[in-house]
Amino acid sequence: MPYASEYTPKILIIDSHGQPVRWALMQRAARYYAAGKVLTELGDNIFGMTGGVQEATGARSELVTSSILMIRGRHRIPLGRGHVGLTKHRLFVRDRHVCAYCGGHFVESELTVEHILPVSRGGRHEWTNVVTACRSCNTRKGSRRPEEANMPLIYVPYAVCRSEGFILSNRRILADQMAFLQATLPRHSRWAHG
Repeated sequence: MPYASEYTPKILIIDSHGQPVRWALMQRAARYYAAGKVLTELGDNIFGMTGGVQEATGARSELVTSSILMIRGRHRIPLGRGHVGLTKHRLFVRDRHVCAYCGGHFVESELTVEHILPVSRGGRHEWTNVVTACRSCNTRKGSRRPEEANMPLIYVPYAVCRSEGFILSNRRILADQMAFLQATLPRHSRWAHG
């Protein structure tokens, strides 16, 4: 197992039922250990952090943690708070930076949020009504529906689940963390199979 103390990772915190709770920095992971909340370590990657010097012994404290920690209890999501917020970046990552109309792969600065049913015609700003589009296709479609513009979608938009939201919100996910999260995704997720 690699030991990478020079890298400050985000630790994936999961509850005792295997549900993702949060991404945590090393300092927060240390608080879970200190409070006796860590049930087990599941990740393949090990990271260390040094603390202060003990006055009595002169020894420096050190915390070694796994990249995935299971903590006590079940994390309950309050009603209405289990959804993943829609942001431009998360949408582009969900759609893998691929235009839903021409199929081209673009950098983020060349992409737009495209409302399938335009807002001007009653469309809502929600996961199931938005796709990634290049600027050219977005302009060409305008305020029409895809069928009116003769521009069929090459993929179907879908609402992002909680585990997928964790993937979309961390740009530096480790392989073991990605494998854990992918195992919990529904089959329709674009991230379910890498």
